[in-house]
Amino acid sequence: MLVDGKIFIGTSVKPEYLELKLANRHGLATGATGTGKTVTLQVLAEGFAAAGVPVFCADVKGDLSGIAGKGEPKEWMVKRAEEIGFTDYRGETFPVVFWDLFGLQGAPIRATVSEMGPLLLSRLMNLNPVQEGVLNIVFKLADDEGLLLLDLKDLRALLGLVADRADVLAKTYGNVSKASIGAILRQLLVLENQGGDAFFGEPALEIADLMRTSYDGRGFINVLAADKLMSSPRLYATFLLWLLSELFEQLPEVGDPEKPKLVFFFDEAHLLFDEAPKALIDKVEQVVRLIRSKGVGVYFVTQNPLDVPDAVLGQLGNRVQHALRAFTPRDQKAVKAAADTFRPNPELDTAQVITELAVGEALVSTLEGKGIPTVVQRTLIRPPSARVGPLTPEERAAVIAASPLRGKYETLVDRESAFEILAARAEQATVPAGGAAGGAAGGAVATGQPATPGGPPMEAPAEGGILGGFGSMLGSLFGTTNTRGQRLSPTQAVARDVARSVSGQVAGRIGKQVAGQLGSTAARAIVRGVLGGMLRR
Repeated sequence: MLVDGKIFIGTSVKPEYLELKLANRHGLATGATGTGKTVTLQVLAEGFAAAGVPVFCADVKGDLSGIAGKGEPKEWMVKRAEEIGFTDYRGETFPVVFWDLFGLQGAPIRATVSEMGPLLLSRLMNLNPVQEGVLNIVFKLADDEGLLLLDLKDLRALLGLVADRADVLAKTYGNVSKASIGAILRQLLVLENQGGDAFFGEPALEIADLMRTSYDGRGFINVLAADKLMSSPRLYATFLLWLLSELFEQLPEVGDPEKPKLVFFFDEAHLLFDEAPKALIDKVEQVVRLIRSKGVGVYFVTQNPLDVPDAVLGQLGNRVQHALRAFTPRDQKAVKAAADTFRPNPELDTAQVITELAVGEALVSTLEGKGIPTVVQRTLIRPPSARVGPLTPEERAAVIAASPLRGKYETLVDRESAFEILAARAEQATVPAGGAAGGAAGGAVATGQPATPGGPPMEAPAEGGILGGFGSMLGSLFGTTNTRGQRLSPTQAVARDVARSVSGQVAGRIGKQVAGQLGSTAARAIVRGVLGGMLRR
């Protein structure tokens, strides 16, 4: 499986390898349905894992889960291994972590709305440019006011606030159409009905958990259960793009390492680019071009090479092309495009061979030496060492139970964020005038934040209410409360001053704590990455 820092892929007129030190130059695996792309993906994932490289891949059809089970050499596999000279062939198991956005077939994966950012969220909800502009205003307001957007109810609450204060906010942020707010809210409802609310929240995924190695030095293969997720293709594509952007933003520059730090397989890659605006494709190209210096290899898996824009296609150095069918003019164009992307082999009519490849055969060209593509060769792909086919539910449950991440992500955490803060403000606004004055005064002391555009000062409402009531309680206790003009005895005056001093000290301590939290949150929120997501500090 591994030879001198190279992954054995299969055999043509010679053994075909993928060099680990060039594996971060990305790759492409294409071919019609049923031609063997999933098996090729499994072969590559096994090779990377054996070399100590963690892998992330999506299990779109549900049959990739078998990579966690020991392979049972079947007759065709043994015959193929002998035919290609794979003398070390045997059944193996690999360390696997199962993930599932819905938390049903693996550890749940979550992100916060703030981390997703307006660009990807607009793509996820299929917003038009005007609606995307309004969403950008919503995020800018959240950044300016230090409001954390953790889940969809936070976003809905802030959209309501923007709708209520549209006239005032227009002076600072630009015009906000209530019709656009309504359209965004409707798309938000669609997203929730597709299960998107399960994805947004905390605890958010830590990228380091995708880059683990086992006790024996092999890389973990992270398998995302995507069979249910594929019923919401836009959610699937946007999630993978968000994950790619998180890797890009969080990992340090490492140049060209001896082997990748992580290999990312983007299955059904056409979903990423279908109807995507040019601005987003440009950002994807930028991420793909630059992320290799972070030690990450990205491998797109799709049926047709035309599914990937030329700007991105030009970044993919390692190629595996399974059979394509040329039944229609578009198919014929795809075959020609696929043939033209390879370094020509004078002994092969590449376009003709693409239509003749059998299941398990592929045209292979990888990078070698100084990054030069090898001449394309017709190759028999090696059989996988792990199981081909899905695990049973009992086997999957056993793998999940033994996961090193068990218990870390299962329990949803709903801490104070925009929804709770805005709800507390609304509740405070309904308090009678006397109580509201005390609470507002306490809130102003507690935060020291400037007034928000068109609204009350930034405050921590709960603490403000407590502080306002705390002063009244002390006043009642020491007899210092009085009507205007009433004279106090010397004892009452001393008690009044003590009460004010204690109340002020408590307000100051809580105020510094709350202001510090909001200040650090706002500072973090306004730093956004190339795809608009909030950078973690």
